[in-house]
Amino acid sequence: MAIGQADAQTKSSGQLKKDKQNLEREIANTQSLLKKTEKNQKASLQQIAVLRQQINNREKLITALNDEILQMEEQQVLNQELIQNLQKKLDYMKADYAQVVYMAYRNRRLMDKVTFILAADDFSQMFRRMRFYTVFSQNVRSQSEKIKKTQEELAKKNDEIIALKETKLQLLSGKETEIKKLEIDRRAKTKNAEQLKKQSQQLSAELKAKQKKRKEIEAAIQRAVAAEVAAANAKRTAASNKGKTSGSTTKPASGGSANPRSTATVSLTPEEKTLNTSFINNKGKLPWPVVKGAKVSDFGHYPHPDVPSVMIENHGIDIMVDAGSTARAVFEGEVTGVLDIMGTKVVMIRHGEYITVYQNLSSVSVKKGAKVSTKQSIGTIAKSATSNTYELHFEVWRNTSNLNPNEWLARR
Repeated sequence: MAIGQADAQTKSSGQLKKDKQNLEREIANTQSLLKKTEKNQKASLQQIAVLRQQINNREKLITALNDEILQMEEQQVLNQELIQNLQKKLDYMKADYAQVVYMAYRNRRLMDKVTFILAADDFSQMFRRMRFYTVFSQNVRSQSEKIKKTQEELAKKNDEIIALKETKLQLLSGKETEIKKLEIDRRAKTKNAEQLKKQSQQLSAELKAKQKKRKEIEAAIQRAVAAEVAAANAKRTAASNKGKTSGSTTKPASGGSANPRSTATVSLTPEEKTLNTSFINNKGKLPWPVVKGAKVSDFGHYPHPDVPSVMIENHGIDIMVDAGSTARAVFEGEVTGVLDIMGTKVVMIRHGEYITVYQNLSSVSVKKGAKVSTKQSIGTIAKSATSNTYELHFEVWRNTSNLNPNEWLARR
């Protein structure tokens, strides 16, 4: 039972370390972005958004460190118990071995081995006496080896205890450092928020203008998605009428001027059905559309966290990145749209019934109709229209229904 518990703890410990490494990497990425926003007066809203993400990551890291320290303490207790059990076992084996050696020593003069065997009354008794000496010798050697092995196990467990204590001290030191950095980030966020309050009217006007432009872009994306669904169905309907095989999961949508919020669905070929199922099976595990970056605006309809008078309506998520960063496909599929909407380039990739949208690109490296693979670069991310930071807007659709990207992307 103790061994099974130890194995479970080892696996859990490995996962804890992996989670901690991911958080440390995210914190390093966010810290790099913070340094860039600090140089830019216009980036104050983005700066506080990145700080919010940084604080969240640090809190998660401190929790992960606490979990690892707790687990290490449990492992120490378990090792101490194992050491006590091994010591008892060793003492018992030593006592038993000493008794055997003592009895052999006491009886050594009564009769030597050869005389004892030859003095047997018959062959059967001689065989039993020979067997006795063989078993006796084997038992002595076996007991000696067990004692040696137990001593080695004890030494190993003692070494593990020492290593665990050293690692625990390092974790405690790291935790103290993170707590100090967390307080620095919180103070910076508070200071930034106070400065933003003085500019509330100006920021409110800027955000409303940004929201107005976003709605216009979103409406254009919705029309493009609806048109893509209608066009795909029209193409498959035409092929079906010519006698070609077509796998259809739903009734074809009508017309190319579909309402953006309609329930139009797309017909699928057998190959597309397979891709569609694969995309669904990867829900919550899709790679992010950027190698590294910080989420500065979330999905949904909610008051702006720093300017509550402005309501945010976001059909995707916004990720701030370093200059020169590229967007990448989150899953294999076909490029069904490369658009230029109000000065921003947009790439649409179909994955069966699902479409992923990558908006705010300065250049695009794929063409309509091209097949793309998971994590393939599709274009360079452009500067935000309202700040000097670089941001990617990412959306997930199922036919003409907008979905929350957070539910599809892997946790970071």
